[in-house]
Parts: sequence; structure tokens; C-alpha cells
Amino acid sequence: MVDELNKDQSTEQKILTAAKAVFIEQGLAGARMQDIADKAGINKALLHYYFRNKEKLFDMVFAEAAAKFMPRISMLFEADVPLFDKIRLFVDNYMNLLTENPFIPIFVLNEVHKNPEEVIMKIWGGRMPPINEFAAQIHREVAAGTIKPIKPIHLMLNMISMCIFPFVGRPIITTVFNLGEHGFNAMIEERKQQVADFVIDALRP
Repeated sequence: MVDELNKDQSTEQKILTAAKAVFIEQGLAGARMQDIADKAGINKALLHYYFRNKEKLFDMVFAEAAAKFMPRISMLFEADVPLFDKIRLFVDNYMNLLTENPFIPIFVLNEVHKNPEEVIMKIWGGRMPPINEFAAQIHREVAAGTIKPIKPIHLMLNMISMCIFPFVGRPIITTVFNLGEHGFNAMIEERKQQVADFVIDALRP
């Protein structure tokens, strides 16, 4: 019984690893169950035994990525950390997530207009993002005069959009700037500091 359970877990993880690779290469829309089965080294019937369709499989891959990332961001939002340090940590963690899971931004953009609450719950593990303490921290810094007046929503949108766009616009960026995979990844590493510096410099009074 234990051996069968271990085998099931091993096969399921092999499928999830293969599916993630296919989603990265082809996106959700372009991915086929046969491609995932081939990548996992199993037949399509066995794949369907574990996962009925690619949407269910994508949900698992998405949830696995979110489970690793969102607790760190939730803790960061609520941590007693200086605002500028918090911005740098957020940018670094968020861009690491997108580097490891580049299919996420396109999926969110495609799905969020259909059912925004469901997408938010999926990203944040069944609850709304805990942004209240982060928002309160921004208000305190503004009141103290340590940063320029800014609404929390604008600061959050500035950070998130500047992190996400290179991944959404990757085909255009790599073509226009003649970047291969190595060049794109090197640019992303540079961009972590560029984005944080840009946001922080814009906040300084």
C-alpha cells in the first residue's frame, strides 16, 4: 500500500513537472495533453487517470507555484520592515516567481476579466491579499514626511506593473532588443534593482 502511494505521488509529481515545462514553452492555450504525457514519459490514458483535462492540471501547477510564493509575500506585507526594504524584497520575490513561472501573467490577464474574484482567490490561496498593513505603513510614511504623498493603490500598481510587463511583452522585447534566453534572463536580473531603485527614488521627498 505504501509503495503504491509513493508510486502515485511520484507519478503525479512527474506529471506536474512536465506540465509546468509545457506551460512555460507553449502557454495554457497552446499546451496539449499529449505534449504533457510525452514530456512526462507516460501514455495519455495514464495522464487522464490523474488529471481529467489540462485546466485541472494547470490549476495544480498554478497552486503549487502560488503556495511557494504567496506566504512569503503575505508575511512581507505584514512584517515590521522599513518601507524601502519592503519594496526591494517585494520586487525581488515577485520577479523570481515570474522568472520561474512565466506563464502566470498571461494566464491572469486572460482569466481575470472572466472571474476576477476566483483568480484572486486562486493566487492568494483562498483569501484576499493582506494589504491593509502595507497600506497603513504607506500612510504613516506619508504623514511623517519621509515619502512623497502617494496612495497605496498607486504604489502597488507601480511595482506590480513594472515587474510584470517584461514577461507579458517578452516576445516583443526579445525581438526588438535581439535578446536570446540568456540575454533576457540577464536583463531581468538587472531589472530587479532598476525597478526597486526607480520606485524608491520616485518616493523620496
